[in-house]
Amino acid sequence: MEDLPRCRTATWDDVERWADRLEELVRAADAVPETLVGLTRGGWVPARLLADRLGVHRVVSLRAQHWGVTATPTGEAVVSEGLSGPVKGQRVLVVDDITDTGDSLRLAVDHVRRAGPSSVESAAFLHIGHSKFVPTYYAEEIPRGSWAWVVFPWNYWEDLTALASRAAEFGPGLDAVRTTLKEKAGLDVPLADLRRVARHHPLSKN
Repeated sequence: MEDLPRCRTATWDDVERWADRLEELVRAADAVPETLVGLTRGGWVPARLLADRLGVHRVVSLRAQHWGVTATPTGEAVVSEGLSGPVKGQRVLVVDDITDTGDSLRLAVDHVRRAGPSSVESAAFLHIGHSKFVPTYYAEEIPRGSWAWVVFPWNYWEDLTALASRAAEFGPGLDAVRTTLKEKAGLDVPLADLRRVARHHPLSKN
């Protein structure tokens, strides 16, 4: 039975603060891009919020992912969907929500660079200290020893479904799942949210 990760729930107030900070950093560097590349799916919202703040009207997507719960079958990130539009000759900023291993953002930056932009930089809301790739800009750094699984507002239900399913292995019943999530993951969720998850994803046989 695999233990649950410690979790941190990000709020929309956090998101707005991180977006504001990235805007400040990019403007301070006099590096407003012509095109933003949002990594799907986590980088979509950050890219759109940053585009709004920077006045960038062109946002394209790129999918660099780890398959399954945590990784591809090989344990490596892969580009599963290429750029949705050309970036040749453009000043480009590649945006994601978080650098954990850093593999996805590094792979995305390399992929974009091969498409012929005039420059490529990268940005993330959160940067984990153990990441093998450091983005050009990040709003907040999380020290290596303070790692937690960050539950962003745009993937709350997906993460809750996965975490609750794992919590159900420790004991059946929604009350038990809620207690397990709180005690082992530090995630305090309303019972109503677990009921909603359970309607489509049974959390136990009982």
